[in-house]
Amino acid sequence: MTAARFPVEAGHVLTFRRAVGYPDSEAGADTTDVAVPPTFVQASAQFDPEFPMRPGVGPWWGSAADAGTMPEGRGGLHAEQRYTYHRPVRVGDVLSTSTRDGRTWEKNGRSGRLRFSELITEYHDQNGELVVTSLSVGVLTIPHE
Repeated sequence: MTAARFPVEAGHVLTFRRAVGYPDSEAGADTTDVAVPPTFVQASAQFDPEFPMRPGVGPWWGSAADAGTMPEGRGGLHAEQRYTYHRPVRVGDVLSTSTRDGRTWEKNGRSGRLRFSELITEYHDQNGELVVTSLSVGVLTIPHE
Protein backbone atom coordinates (compact mmCIF):
# COMPACT_ATOMS: atom_id res chain seq x y z
CA MET A 1 0.00 0.00 0.00
CA THR A 2 1.56 3.26 -1.09
CA ALA A 3 -0.51 6.37 -1.62
CA ALA A 4 1.31 8.99 -3.64
CA ARG A 5 -0.71 11.70 -1.87
CA PHE A 6 -2.94 11.36 1.19
CA PRO A 7 -4.71 14.58 2.28
CA VAL A 8 -5.85 14.60 5.91
CA GLU A 9 -9.22 16.33 5.56
CA ALA A 10 -11.54 17.23 8.46
CA GLY A 11 -14.57 15.48 6.93
CA HIS A 12 -12.60 12.30 6.30
CA VAL A 13 -11.29 12.35 9.88
CA LEU A 14 -14.80 12.91 11.33
CA THR A 15 -16.20 10.02 9.28
CA PHE A 16 -13.37 7.76 10.43
CA ARG A 17 -13.87 8.85 14.06
CA ARG A 18 -17.56 7.94 13.87
CA ALA A 19 -16.80 4.59 12.21
CA VAL A 20 -14.46 3.57 15.03
CA GLY A 21 -16.61 4.97 17.84
CA TYR A 22 -14.93 8.25 18.80
CA PRO A 23 -17.54 10.64 20.24
CA ASP A 24 -18.35 13.76 18.18
CA SER A 25 -18.24 15.89 21.35
CA GLU A 26 -14.42 15.67 21.35
CA ALA A 27 -14.25 17.39 17.98
CA GLY A 28 -15.37 20.85 19.09
CA ALA A 29 -16.72 23.51 16.76
CA ASP A 30 -13.47 24.04 14.82
CA THR A 31 -12.83 21.04 12.58
CA THR A 32 -9.13 21.89 12.33
CA ASP A 33 -8.84 20.90 16.01
CA VAL A 34 -10.29 17.43 15.43
CA ALA A 35 -8.11 14.80 17.07
CA VAL A 36 -6.93 12.33 14.44
CA PRO A 37 -7.40 8.74 15.74
CA PRO A 38 -4.19 6.69 16.03
CA THR A 39 -5.09 4.23 13.27
CA PHE A 40 -6.34 6.88 10.80
CA VAL A 41 -3.24 6.65 8.59
CA GLN A 42 -4.41 3.18 7.54
CA ALA A 43 -7.13 4.98 5.54
CA SER A 44 -4.39 6.04 3.12
CA ALA A 45 -5.04 2.71 1.38
CA GLN A 46 -8.21 4.24 -0.07
CA PHE A 47 -6.04 6.78 -1.92
CA ASP A 48 -4.05 4.01 -3.63
CA PRO A 49 -5.81 2.98 -6.87
CA GLU A 50 -3.86 -0.32 -6.84
CA PHE A 51 -4.97 -1.32 -3.31
CA PRO A 52 -6.69 -4.71 -3.90
CA MET A 53 -9.38 -4.24 -1.26
CA ARG A 54 -10.37 -0.73 -2.39
CA PRO A 55 -14.01 -0.84 -3.52
CA GLY A 56 -14.41 -0.20 -7.22
CA VAL A 57 -16.78 -0.65 -10.11
CA GLY A 58 -18.02 -4.22 -10.58
CA PRO A 59 -18.25 -7.16 -8.20
CA TRP A 60 -16.61 -6.69 -4.84
CA TRP A 61 -15.17 -9.74 -3.10
CA GLY A 62 -16.51 -8.62 0.29
CA SER A 63 -20.08 -7.77 -0.74
CA ALA A 64 -21.67 -10.64 1.24
CA ALA A 65 -23.65 -11.55 -1.87
CA ASP A 66 -21.76 -14.83 -1.83
CA ALA A 67 -18.98 -16.43 0.17
CA GLY A 68 -16.47 -14.09 -1.46
CA THR A 69 -12.87 -14.71 -2.34
CA MET A 70 -9.76 -12.65 -1.85
CA PRO A 71 -8.31 -10.96 -4.94
CA GLU A 72 -5.87 -13.09 -6.95
CA GLY A 73 -2.50 -13.54 -5.28
CA ARG A 74 -3.78 -12.62 -1.81
CA GLY A 75 -4.28 -14.72 1.26
CA GLY A 76 -2.72 -15.31 4.59
CA LEU A 77 -3.43 -13.48 7.80
CA HIS A 78 -2.73 -9.97 9.01
CA ALA A 79 -1.11 -10.88 12.32
CA GLU A 80 0.09 -7.61 13.85
CA GLN A 81 0.06 -3.84 13.33
CA ARG A 82 2.19 -1.26 15.17
CA TYR A 83 2.44 2.50 14.78
CA THR A 84 5.23 4.77 15.93
CA TYR A 85 4.24 8.44 16.00
CA HIS A 86 7.03 10.96 15.55
CA ARG A 87 4.46 13.76 15.92
CA PRO A 88 0.64 13.86 15.85
CA VAL A 89 -1.14 13.68 12.49
CA ARG A 90 -3.06 16.94 11.97
CA VAL A 91 -5.99 17.99 9.81
CA GLY A 92 -4.44 19.84 6.87
CA ASP A 93 -1.42 17.56 6.57
CA VAL A 94 -0.79 16.05 3.16
CA LEU A 95 0.97 12.75 3.71
CA SER A 96 2.91 10.62 1.30
CA THR A 97 4.03 7.07 1.94
CA SER A 98 6.97 4.87 1.19
CA THR A 99 6.93 1.14 1.86
CA ARG A 100 9.72 -1.36 2.28
CA ASP A 101 10.08 -4.96 3.36
CA GLY A 102 11.22 -5.70 6.89
CA ARG A 103 12.28 -8.98 8.51
CA THR A 104 11.02 -12.43 7.49
CA TRP A 105 11.07 -15.61 9.56
CA GLU A 106 9.43 -19.03 9.69
CA LYS A 107 8.05 -21.30 12.40
CA ASN A 108 6.64 -24.81 12.22
CA GLY A 109 2.93 -25.14 12.93
CA ARG A 110 0.44 -28.04 13.13
CA SER A 111 -0.73 -27.58 9.55
CA GLY A 112 2.62 -26.64 8.03
CA ARG A 113 5.24 -23.93 8.10
CA LEU A 114 4.23 -20.40 9.05
CA ARG A 115 6.05 -17.72 7.07
CA PHE A 116 6.02 -14.29 8.76
CA SER A 117 6.96 -11.09 6.97
CA GLU A 118 7.08 -7.45 7.97
CA LEU A 119 6.04 -4.49 5.83
CA ILE A 120 7.22 -1.06 6.97
CA THR A 121 5.38 2.05 5.79
CA GLU A 122 6.63 5.56 6.52
CA TYR A 123 4.29 8.55 6.33
CA HIS A 124 5.90 11.91 5.58
CA ASP A 125 4.14 15.28 5.64
CA GLN A 126 4.13 17.95 2.93
CA ASN A 127 7.48 19.27 4.27
CA GLY A 128 9.15 15.85 4.09
CA GLU A 129 9.05 15.38 7.88
CA LEU A 130 8.56 11.79 9.10
CA VAL A 131 5.22 11.69 10.96
CA VAL A 132 4.35 8.00 11.43
CA THR A 133 6.07 4.66 10.93
CA SER A 134 3.79 1.65 10.54
CA LEU A 135 4.93 -1.96 10.92
CA SER A 136 2.60 -4.67 9.66
CA VAL A 137 3.22 -8.40 10.12
CA GLY A 138 1.59 -10.94 7.84
CA VAL A 139 1.65 -14.71 8.11
CA LEU A 140 1.19 -17.28 5.38
CA THR A 141 0.65 -21.01 5.99
CA ILE A 142 2.69 -23.35 3.81
CA PRO A 143 1.03 -26.79 4.05
CA HIS A 144 3.03 -29.93 4.82
CA GLU A 145 3.97 -31.80 1.66
